[in-house]
Amino acid sequence: MSTSKNTEKKSKPLSKKKETRAAVSEQLTTTLTDLKETLGQKKFARRIKKAARLLTEGIKAKAEKKEKKEQKEKKVKKVKAKTKTNKANKVKKAVAVKAVAV
Repeated sequence: MSTSKNTEKKSKPLSKKKETRAAVSEQLTTTLTDLKETLGQKKFARRIKKAARLLTEGIKAKAEKKEKKEQKEKKVKKVKAKTKTNKANKVKKAVAVKAVAV
């Protein structure tokens, strides 16, 4: 009965982070075959899992920070553009007021 539950589970698409982690662990496994023989299957699998987790830890966060930084820069440029035009208008108004007063 328990095997029927396992076969009935639908496979969900993996997130980018999990896909990356799986790819890293696969590459480490193929590269470190000698170490696998030395440590044994369980210890090796556990260490590969930890190493993959550590290596892929900050990947997603850095990409999000970069996008947020770009959005902030765009907002700052828009604000600066608005302030320049406002300052120019104030100077023109001040000059016009002085001209009328004289």
